[in-house]
Amino acid sequence: MTTYDSAVDAPSGGPVAPSWGFRVPGAGRVSHLAPGMEYQGTTVQLCGMYPFVAGSGSPMLGVPIGRHMLWGEVLCLDPLAWLNAGLVTNPGMFLLGQPGVGKSSLAKRLITGLVGYGTQALVLGDTKPDYTRLVSHLGGQVIRVGRGLDRINPLDSGPLGRALARMSGPDADRLRLEIRGRRLSLLLALCTLVRAGRVTNPEEVILGRTVDVLTARLDREPTVPDVLGLLEEGPDELRAAARAGSAEEYQRRVAELIPTLALLCEGSLKGVFDAETTTPIDLDAPAVSVDISHVAAAGDQLVAAAMLCTWAYSFGVVDAAAVLAEQGLAPRRQFFGVMDELWRALRGAPGLVDHADALTRLNRQRGMASLMITHSLDDLEALPTEEDRAKARGFFERAAIKVMAALPGRELDRINQITRLSAPEREMVSSWAAPEALFAGSVHPGRGKYLIKTGERPGLPVALTLVGDEWDLYDTDMAVRGTDVRSVARAGGRR
Repeated sequence: MTTYDSAVDAPSGGPVAPSWGFRVPGAGRVSHLAPGMEYQGTTVQLCGMYPFVAGSGSPMLGVPIGRHMLWGEVLCLDPLAWLNAGLVTNPGMFLLGQPGVGKSSLAKRLITGLVGYGTQALVLGDTKPDYTRLVSHLGGQVIRVGRGLDRINPLDSGPLGRALARMSGPDADRLRLEIRGRRLSLLLALCTLVRAGRVTNPEEVILGRTVDVLTARLDREPTVPDVLGLLEEGPDELRAAARAGSAEEYQRRVAELIPTLALLCEGSLKGVFDAETTTPIDLDAPAVSVDISHVAAAGDQLVAAAMLCTWAYSFGVVDAAAVLAEQGLAPRRQFFGVMDELWRALRGAPGLVDHADALTRLNRQRGMASLMITHSLDDLEALPTEEDRAKARGFFERAAIKVMAALPGRELDRINQITRLSAPEREMVSSWAAPEALFAGSVHPGRGKYLIKTGERPGLPVALTLVGDEWDLYDTDMAVRGTDVRSVARAGGRR
C-alpha cells in the first residue's frame, strides 16, 4: 500500500499533494527549490539590456494610432484620457517632424477618433489647407477667412458675450472684465504686429479706455474701425486717459497709435479684420476648421494676424463653454485644438509669443487638449529676441506628450537637452530621417512612424497605417501629384 507524506484528502476523496510533491518514486517531488538569480549592473555593462528587453505595455486609452514597432501591441492616444488616468500631468501635445513624414496624418487620426468619442475638434488656423476636407466629411463647420470671404472681428466677444447675456451678479461682472481683457490683449497684439514693435504703456492705457467707452456706447460688438474713429474724435474720456490738457497735446499722444490702427483697416490687412464677424463658430459642430489659406500668400504679417485672431476667437469659444457649464446652462464639453504651422504665428513681430503663451497656458482648466505642430525646434530659435525664444521653447517643455517623427541627429541633440532620449531612441528616430531611394514609388523610411515620449519614461515607437477613407481624407500631396492616392498606394508609394 502506498504511503503519502503529509497528504490530505481532497473534497472528491482523492489525495492532494503537499507543496513539494509526494515522497514516492516517480511522483515529481521537488525536495529543494533554488531561488532565482538576481543580477545588477550599470547601463555600460548591460547596455544590450537597456532600455529594457520588454516594454511596460502600450496605453489602451484613446484613439488607436497603430502598433508598437517592437512589441506589436496596439497603441492608443488621447491627451485628456491620459490626464484623467494619471499618465500625464497636462493635456498638451507637441509634434516635431520633417516635411512629408505624416505629421498631419497623425493629427487627422486624432481628430477623427476624438470626434467619434464626443470631443469637439478645433483646427485653429489651417494655412494650406490640410484639414478642410476631413472636417467637412465629419459634418463639421469650415470658416474661410480672407479678403472677400469670411471676416473675423478681433473685438468680437463671441460665445462669451452670449454667455454674459444669460448671467447676472458677481459672475457676470467677472466675465465682463474677462471679455474686456481679451479685447484689449488681441488689439495690442495686432498693433504690435503691424507696427513691428511694442505698444507703449500710455498707448495701452488709451486703448483700454477706448474699448471701455465703445462697450458702453454701442449695442453691438465694437470693431477696429470703431476704435480708430473714437481715437480720432478724441472725447473727454480719452483725453483724461492720455493725461492731456488740450486737444493738441492729445493729438501728440496718439500720433503713432492712429496710423497703427489705420494700417489694420486700410493696409495689407484690409478686408479681413475691419468689420463684424460674418460666420460665428458653431458650438454644436463636431469639428471646426478656420481656413486661412487664402491669406497665406499675402506674407507672414497677415498670416500671423489671422492665426492670432483665430486662436483668440477659438479659445473664447472654449472658455464660453466652460462658463456655461459652470453655471449649469449647458453640458460640459471637451475640446481638441490643433495649431499647425506654429512658427508662422510666432515670427510675425517681437512680443507675439507673449500673447500665444497667455492663450495656451490654462488648457487643463478649460477641458481642452492642444496639439502644436512644427518642423523643428529651429523654427522657435528663429524668433527675433532671446526673450521670445525662451518662451517659445516653453511650449515644447510644458507639453506632457512629445511626439517625434523623422528628425536628423542635430535636432535630436537639441531635444535631448529638454527631454532625455536614450541611445536606441535617438538611433531609431534619426534612421527615419534617412533619404528615400531614388526610384519611382519609393516610400520615405520615416513616413507614418512616431516616437511618443511622456516625461522620463521609455518612448513608445508606433507605426500608423491608414485604413478606408483615410487614404483620401488624409492625403496632402494630391495637388502636387495630380493623381489619386489609392493608385500610388497600390504601387507601394505611400504608407
